[in-house]
Amino acid sequence: MEFEFATAGRIVFGMGKSQDVGLYTKIYGTSALILSGGQNFVDFLSKSLDDHGVRYEVVRIQGEPTVPMIMDLLDQTRSFHYDVVIGIGGGSVLDAGKAVSALRANPGNILDYLEVVGSNKPLLFPPVPYIAIPTTSGTGSEVTRNAVLGVPAEKVKVSLRSPLMLPKIALIDPELTLSVPPEVTASTGLDALAQVIEPFLCTRSNWMVDLYCREGMTRASRSLRTSYADGSNIAARTDMAWTSLLGGLSLANAGLGAVHGFAGPIGGMFDAPHGMICARLLPIVFAHNAIVIAKQNHSPYLARVQEVSRILCGNNDAVISDGVRWLTEIVKDLNVPGLSHYGVRELDIPIIVEKARNASSMKANPVQLPVEILEEILTEAL
Repeated sequence: MEFEFATAGRIVFGMGKSQDVGLYTKIYGTSALILSGGQNFVDFLSKSLDDHGVRYEVVRIQGEPTVPMIMDLLDQTRSFHYDVVIGIGGGSVLDAGKAVSALRANPGNILDYLEVVGSNKPLLFPPVPYIAIPTTSGTGSEVTRNAVLGVPAEKVKVSLRSPLMLPKIALIDPELTLSVPPEVTASTGLDALAQVIEPFLCTRSNWMVDLYCREGMTRASRSLRTSYADGSNIAARTDMAWTSLLGGLSLANAGLGAVHGFAGPIGGMFDAPHGMICARLLPIVFAHNAIVIAKQNHSPYLARVQEVSRILCGNNDAVISDGVRWLTEIVKDLNVPGLSHYGVRELDIPIIVEKARNASSMKANPVQLPVEILEEILTEAL
């Protein structure tokens, strides 16, 4: 087993830790650009930054980041000097922050660096120091090396990706997630769960990632329902914040699978939350992967699928069908709608499959799924 593991320069985790943002910002300079998903989060940031003599400019982020949005943000902030970029919000805000910090420091057009639809050139210079503060428990974007961006012209989502884009500081404060409503808790929480299952099963997993995934699956399986039903339960919220972080660490150092392979094209074509797409697909992809893996004699992935089932069910005697049932039930209990709710139709399936087959996440799936099975998965998810 040989692997390389890279993550944020510093990870700070704990209740109330976000109130120290001024202290951490001062390490890198005296001026900051704040990208925020909501004013209520800016208020306490302002006090901490003021207390440490850091001047700042705030820009609100609405919706998932796209190439035009990032270009507009760069234009908006071009006249403002900032030593640090601070992103505070959900995964969309954190990804926007990573993109802005990277492109502010590198010449040329954003398309020079985008994968799939761009030239995929490496960044030439380190990004502006970036501090990532998640307010949801889902993407783990605070410790990943990419920013997922929508490309409206191509109706797809792709990544701006570089090891240089890992944040300088990931500041995870479970207290910030207490106000997240149930629907968002479901969407982000099931995405977090997918991101500790898929890296464990993917073709690029390693011993360190395995540790994180096992821990994340254990925490999420015991706390996701509770955090959805009672958002004020700090123990459950802490478990989910921890799971989200572990998922980010895992996917950044291994890979994902068919769930996220589908999510990029679907998210680019339809106005659907990333987490809900992943949530709907998770039990269906898990079931079909298990069937194909079981048909391959002596597949090393069969034991892993069985282990996932045992962890999720909290039962060492659980079998794969129990794991499929557990995932199916939690998606139903958390009121995840079918993809048709977001406008996906049967006639869209061939286009989605064609795009998904080229997605980087699909290439890390534990088995190569034939076109007919990919189409069947989407049909079941409608």
